Amino acid sequence: MTDKAAGVGEGAKGPEELRRQIEETRGRLGDTVEELAGKTDVKGRAMARAADLRDRAGAMTVQLRSSAAQAGHTVHDKATDAGNTVHDKAAQAGHVVEQSVPRPVRTVVQAGLRHPRPVLLAGAAVGAVVAAEAMRRRHSGHR
Repeated sequence: MTDKAAGVGEGAKGPEELRRQIEETRGRLGDTVEELAGKTDVKGRAMARAADLRDRAGAMTVQLRSSAAQAGHTVHDKATDAGNTVHDKAAQAGHVVEQSVPRPVRTVVQAGLRHPRPVLLAGAAVGAVVAAEAMRRRHSGHR
């Protein structure tokens, strides 16, 4: 190998210049050896690659969680809007039905809603009377 190929140049112009060239050559040689050692360190390269993949997976997990949370909020908002629409339609329908029911019936129903126990007792009594009448008819032969 010639001096030019080795990167030394035309030659040293004195002992100090020669020392400087030797130090530069040693530095380049050290860098080259490190680079070659890094290429032959399969375990180290595999560990670096694994760390890179873990970082990417972590970033993707954060992004997916964020997307899922945003989708959840969107679904919640749409469900809330739909529920409000149904509620409004039911209230309008209830108002229409309420207007078509006679006032005395509405009064009884409202009283029943405020005090359900007497309504339940009255309903049970009516049910018992109807059941007794049905049994009487069945035993007497009337159908």
